[in-house]
Amino acid sequence: MTQVELLEQYIAELDDDSFSKLREWFIEFDQNRWDKKLEADSNNGKLDFLINAALVEHNSGRTSDL
Repeated sequence: MTQVELLEQYIAELDDDSFSKLREWFIEFDQNRWDKKLEADSNNGKLDFLINAALVEHNSGRTSDL
């Protein structure tokens, strides 16, 4: 049995309170992991294409003030 399968089995056996706590923990864990990945990608220039595309849109007059 793989680690994922074992986790699935353990999670399926949790009571409602424990499952709720796990879900809250996992959401926070996942968001932190996403934030770290996004920050690393930004620092490495992997998102520069988004900035460049936005600047092209703005400089061509295709944007409006919020």
